[in-house]
Amino acid sequence: MFKIPYSEYTFTFSRSSGAGGQNVNKVNTKATLTWDMQASEHCPKGTKERFVERYKRYIVDGKVVITSQKHRSQNQNIDDCISRLNDLLMSVRYAPKARKATKPSRGSIKKRLDRKTKHSSKKKLRSEKF
Repeated sequence: MFKIPYSEYTFTFSRSSGAGGQNVNKVNTKATLTWDMQASEHCPKGTKERFVERYKRYIVDGKVVITSQKHRSQNQNIDDCISRLNDLLMSVRYAPKARKATKPSRGSIKKRLDRKTKHSSKKKLRSEKF
């Protein structure tokens, strides 16, 4: 497991949107995390490639940008941004397993053909005229 140091993150703050009364109008609680993933030495190359491939929507001008305004507190929003980034990185940490092509077993083929025959005979019985 890799750990990204806090020093690689850059935070900016702005006013949150939505309801909240005076707190929303006067306090900058919305946190925006910016992380230069390509310059980071703590993130493996394969993880970076999978991240770019899977999460293009989070990349702006070559940097990862994540925002949070869920909470009323700036610190909670900072923690939320970091945890969301960690979750995204953990989801692309390992390369997906390559699928091995297999053939259906003899029993499954027989079962499928028997089902088809039974269904066909049922339809034939319904269509016969007396």
